[in-house]
Amino acid sequence: MILSDQNFTALFVTLKLASISTIVLLILGTPLAWWLARSQWRFKYIIEAIIALPLILPPTVLGFYLLISLGPNGPLGGLLKMLGAAPLAFTFTGLVIGSVFYSMPFVVQPLQTAFSGIGQRPLEVAATLGASRLDRFVTIVLPMARPGFITASVLGFAHTLGEFGVVLMIGGNIPGTTQVVSIAIYDHVEALEYSQAHGLAGTLLILSFMLLMIVYGANRRYAVGQP
Repeated sequence: MILSDQNFTALFVTLKLASISTIVLLILGTPLAWWLARSQWRFKYIIEAIIALPLILPPTVLGFYLLISLGPNGPLGGLLKMLGAAPLAFTFTGLVIGSVFYSMPFVVQPLQTAFSGIGQRPLEVAATLGASRLDRFVTIVLPMARPGFITASVLGFAHTLGEFGVVLMIGGNIPGTTQVVSIAIYDHVEALEYSQAHGLAGTLLILSFMLLMIVYGANRRYAVGQP
């Protein structure tokens, strides 16, 4: 099935959203996961619970509160309005913000697990050789946590591909701007355009399967000691 121009546009918006969200998640999630893996703060479980909320919270609930927050009468939207900027609801930037919140546990948790598995001994040895904290993180932690970064990147990207409730609540359904593949499929099914829905759904199915193969293949190579 050849995809229509509108379907190609929805696919492009989805891939763009997933790519940007994954980059932002890695930037924000790496120091957060490192702190969670190393911190001895007795109440850090509260932060872990907040990060894990999207795993059990209905997407429409998260999307609703993000919509309220980013709308013109919300705290963040009202602040932007006072500064002369447009509200972020029903914009691509709003979609990115929603995706970052919704996919956060799929990035932070694999990174936290990878960091926790490194242990203290390699860092102590590097410290005795005069390595600074940054040197230790770059030369020891990052290489040893590579499987965690691969898993976090692929899961964060793949999870964003399938978002529906959050992106619909915060971004609406604006073709070329906020219409992603999941919403486009829903539109085609509602219009009984099953061939178009098959084309998009099949594309997403194949892409998601390939991403998961990357995760399992990379982890298997690392487990057997291959580069």
